[in-house]
Amino acid sequence: MKAAPRHTPPRVPGVHRAEPPALRRLRRVPSHVTLLLVCGLWAVPVLGLFVNSFRTAYDVAGSGWWHAFTDGGALTFENYRQVLTANHLGDAFLNSLLVTFPAVTVLMCVGSVAAFALARISFPGRAAVTAVILALAVVPIQVTLAPVLRLYNSAHLAGTFAGVWLVHVGLALPFAIYLLRSFFAALPRDLFEASELDGATMLEMFLRIAIPLARPALASVAIFQVIWIWNDLLVALIFLGGDPTVAPLTVSIANLVNTSTGQGAELLTAAAFISMSLPMLIFVFLQRFFVRGLLAGALK
Repeated sequence: MKAAPRHTPPRVPGVHRAEPPALRRLRRVPSHVTLLLVCGLWAVPVLGLFVNSFRTAYDVAGSGWWHAFTDGGALTFENYRQVLTANHLGDAFLNSLLVTFPAVTVLMCVGSVAAFALARISFPGRAAVTAVILALAVVPIQVTLAPVLRLYNSAHLAGTFAGVWLVHVGLALPFAIYLLRSFFAALPRDLFEASELDGATMLEMFLRIAIPLARPALASVAIFQVIWIWNDLLVALIFLGGDPTVAPLTVSIANLVNTSTGQGAELLTAAAFISMSLPMLIFVFLQRFFVRGLLAGALK
């Protein structure tokens, strides 16, 4: 009996067969290897600093950090105790909190209002104002330091927390307005038109519609600015000076090491991990908002 001929289904133009899972995994190997190499380049030095923060000054000066695992050197918390007590790093930590969070709070309030106005309110010269704000975002910080410091000295704001708050807000405001304006402009216009028909004012639309929907973007801006202000040395050193009563962590850490002899490297590593603890915790707990906020302005 003759077998019936097999009929192959017609090939539909534009439709491709699914790639086998094994081949798909094989294609991902180069990208995975690259990511592992990049992670290693970042993780190995950080691991070395972390291990050295628990070693004595003699061990740090005499051998590499990996000898802590091979030679069985003693690990101690003395470096952390010394930087928190003898070097008053605890007071500097509090000063960094007093510099960072008020500045970020003022920045978020002013930046969100300005961004919403530029995105949703039509007024003469709106395009020109937006262009000027975007142009200010590319002005180097160093260009503004000398004239602002001269103004601060005449107004007796140098060496005060209020003065450094204003500097950080002014420097970060163009970037915050740019990012938040992109997000507010991508929100559906129907929401605001329906609210306006219901009698809502512009302030009510901002507080009840725009702000709740903009939480990812607000979190992204807040994370950026907390990390930038917390790790800032230049602005803090110029506008707060070296007074230990107002010096933040970055200024205090810079004074830990003797630059001529290199002594105090073990204290520097311990102080560095104390300094990075807060930004790391903030990023870990808010990272989902961070990613959503960065992508939201590009998606309709």
